[in-house]
Order: sequence, then structure tokens, then C-alpha cells
Amino acid sequence: MSQPASSDPANAPLAGKTALVTGGARRIGRAIALALAASGANVAITYRNSQSEAEDLVAALSAYGVDAFAVRTELTDPDSIRHSVAAVVEEFGQLDLLVNNAGRFESAALEDISAEQWDRIFATNTRAPFLVAQAACPHLRASHGRIVNIGSLGGLHPWASHAHYCASKTALHMLSQTMAKAWAPEISVNCVAPGMIKLTDAAPEAEAQSGPVDPYAHFAAKTPMLRNGTAQEVAAAVLFFATGPHFITGQLLAVDGGLGL
Repeated sequence: MSQPASSDPANAPLAGKTALVTGGARRIGRAIALALAASGANVAITYRNSQSEAEDLVAALSAYGVDAFAVRTELTDPDSIRHSVAAVVEEFGQLDLLVNNAGRFESAALEDISAEQWDRIFATNTRAPFLVAQAACPHLRASHGRIVNIGSLGGLHPWASHAHYCASKTALHMLSQTMAKAWAPEISVNCVAPGMIKLTDAAPEAEAQSGPVDPYAHFAAKTPMLRNGTAQEVAAAVLFFATGPHFITGQLLAVDGGLGL
């Protein structure tokens, strides 16, 4: 996503707000972070191994005239999560929006999935969003803030070669609704479920197919809109929940071009 050399966040809907995007250094997380900055938000991101990408993104975010911050976080470690959330609040003085974007994706035949694989997927896709949201909760309550979790079309439909992934995202969808009910009325909580999103630096996040050479083309042909989605379209859905009525909570928005119909 390109960005201007400068921007006027005072005229943006998120001016004066602080957002935290987990796994924000690359791919969909990067697009979300840039969209939030373009809307005036100060943006913090977490990363684990992508330090150079995180540093590049901080520079890109700053070009919008907002403050940006990156903190290395091990999302399987509750202490690391608490430290990172505290560091963001110390840096910015507040927290208004949490986007639980970080996720893990892999393919495996159901009968071959090991206990370690199962636990690793759930640790990132379900346990980590719970722990980050729990750590952020008091700050979001204070600001009457918002949480947007990034689910998946795989949490709505069974993909035979992604059982552990699908189960983890289904759990995240239910967790989103539970958070919405438990933390109302101070915090609104919603979920965005991307379908087939074309990423230039990653394997497609959809069911593995043995036949087609180009899975992107395969799924584009199956999608009513006759194309795959983009990271920027996922970011636009996040912006809807970040800037729309606080009264909207507990909702799941699929960004899939109709693929799930």
C-alpha cells in the first residue's frame, strides 16, 4: 500500500486514537496498520522475527504524521504479552483499538496432525488473542475502546486438509462473541473473516488443492466476484469496525467475495 509523504490526522476519523496490531509487520497486518495510520491513528505493532520489516513499517506509518511504535513480542508467552501491552500504553498513554491479527496457517491431513501441531496452531490463533485482549481489557475499558479479531473463512467452513486451523478460527469467532457480551458496554468486539486473500509473499490462505498449478486462479474462478481479495480490503473491513458505531458488537464480517456462499 502506498502512502503520502505527509498527512493531516486532525481531519481523520481516528485522530488522537491509539491502535495496537499484533503481527503487524507484514502481509495483512501491515495493510491494517497502514490503513489505521491513514485514518489518523497512532499505531503500535507487535512482531517476533520480522524486525527489519517492522522497522520499515514504523517509518512508513510515521510518514502519515502519526506516532508509530514496534515491540517484539512472543505471543505464546503471557509475560511477553503483558509487557508489550504495558509498553504500548506507556509509549502512547492510552489504548483505543486492539486488532488481533497475528495468526498461523498450515496444511496437514487430519490423520497426520500431531498434538504439537494442534497446540501450536491454537496457541497463536486462539490463545494469543485471548491473552492480548485480556491484557488490553482495562485500558480499552478506560477508553471505551474496540477489539477487532481476524478470523477466517476457514472458521466458517470445514477445509479437509486444515482441521486444526479451521477449529482454531472457529474458536476465535466464538471467543469474539463471548468478549463482546462479557465486556459490554465499555468495549465493542467484532471479527473480520477473510476468504481467499492474494498475498505476494505467502502461500494462499485457503484449502490446499492438488490439481491446479495456481491456487489463486482456482479460487478466483470459484468466487462469485471472480477474483481473490486483497489485504487492503481486509483492512477496510477492520476500519469499518474501528470507525463505525460503537453500538455494533459481536458481529462477524466475511471478506470473501462470496466464496463462502
